[in-house]
Amino acid sequence: MSLSLLLLLLLLLLPICSAQATIFYGTVMTYYPKNTYANGSVKVVLRYKLSFGTCQENALWTCGSGNCGNESSLVLNIVDQESSGEWCQREGIMTRQVPSNAPFQLVLDGNYWIDNIQNIYRWSALTLVELRNRSDIGRPNTSPQTTILPDLRVPSNCRRDFSLLAFDPDGDEVRCRSGVVTISSCILSFIPAPNSFEGAFVIQLVMEDFPRQNITLTQTNGLQTIITPNESISEIPVQFAFRLDPVVPSCTEGLYLPKFLPPTSANRAQLYTSVNQTLEINISAEANVSTITELLFSGPHNIVQTTSGTGQYTLRWTPSEQEDGESHPICFVVQAVSNSTKYQSELRCVIVSVATILPTTTPVVTTNITIPTPQNTTNTITTPTTTTPQTTTTDPPTTTPLTTSNITLPTPTLTPQTTATIPASATPITSIITTPTTASPPPVPTPENTTGVPNISNQFVVILRVKLSSSSPLSEDYLTSIITQQIRDELVRHGLPLNVIVGLLSIVQQ
Repeated sequence: MSLSLLLLLLLLLLPICSAQATIFYGTVMTYYPKNTYANGSVKVVLRYKLSFGTCQENALWTCGSGNCGNESSLVLNIVDQESSGEWCQREGIMTRQVPSNAPFQLVLDGNYWIDNIQNIYRWSALTLVELRNRSDIGRPNTSPQTTILPDLRVPSNCRRDFSLLAFDPDGDEVRCRSGVVTISSCILSFIPAPNSFEGAFVIQLVMEDFPRQNITLTQTNGLQTIITPNESISEIPVQFAFRLDPVVPSCTEGLYLPKFLPPTSANRAQLYTSVNQTLEINISAEANVSTITELLFSGPHNIVQTTSGTGQYTLRWTPSEQEDGESHPICFVVQAVSNSTKYQSELRCVIVSVATILPTTTPVVTTNITIPTPQNTTNTITTPTTTTPQTTTTDPPTTTPLTTSNITLPTPTLTPQTTATIPASATPITSIITTPTTASPPPVPTPENTTGVPNISNQFVVILRVKLSSSSPLSEDYLTSIITQQIRDELVRHGLPLNVIVGLLSIVQQ
């Protein structure tokens, strides 16, 4: 072989090797304002996930618009990687000092998305950082909190709902967008259809927070801007791969598809821990036909995973002083294998709130509530719906806890769930997005300060043990979205403040 022909072959192989080495599996970004200084400058910490085919690849966020300040530190560590080497996710922690609290944008872009049915090649992500002082909370805005695994998968003949974590520390409403399609409760649904596609889809979402009332954003130079509930405050990217695998003999959880068992936390559960205190998240799953091989997760990079047997896992995380006052998302799936085919459980996510002092509770007040049987309906529509997020109960110290022994609630009305199917000729990305009405997880109460640390000593929690009577079982989604809102309305009617927060701690079905 001549030297010129050998060089030509090497040149032809270079793009192929480069493409294989830089396969992109998505990103997600969140930010936390830390300090506002006398000269008007602000320190903000940005945490982001980068997912590629290997752990060696990297990409840098660059300034898109506004004054992005100076990057004082950047740490990039491995979060988790799939055992067969399909993907690796790393977490970057970036600290920036910006000269004022004016908003700015960061951009991430590049080539070589994972091979996908939509033939999307280039990738681009944008983060809008809003640091102006909010009139409702007296401090800068914190972005919505979420994370995601790089590669979610489901057999092409099985329905699967992916309820993405959408939590906002400021109590804002969180919505997701895919292009012009709004997904108010951030749930993606796949509904199988005849001749469904098999292969990977690229999911590129934008997550935004919206105030619940008109607020004023004040800039360092005194300039003020009014934001309405129809205008977003900040914007973060949520990008990942969604894979349709070959048909499975049975879609029943616990056979081929792993099924979560107690004491696994419920999806969107809120957990609390304090600085230097280790939090343990125990996860249990079973699969009677396939063999469970691993737990895949996304969260802070210093989470330690251990296993005590097949399908038995524990995630341990010890937050440092740098995470004090922050909330951190953790998502996970259990993966199994049968005849070289991989099967994943449903996606579950929790939010972990970190504080120096943990919340305390007052004596339990028992309340009996009788409600009529809810009537569930399902319609095929395209209009997005909006729901009030679930919250946790907190009252000012001067408020007397509710002692009413019986409360009669009005007849609950369920908003119909919206669905969409994937016809064989349709473009897959818009077909798998639906908008069922599921509430966002509860926000963490925070006082008006500039440190981001919850002043829990000025608040207390009242626990109500509520007994619900119904002629048919009540779903957890119904309890968290409809009933908690009605309880809140009833508490307000009995004299509690309008900003009282109500959240569901646990459910016991009888």
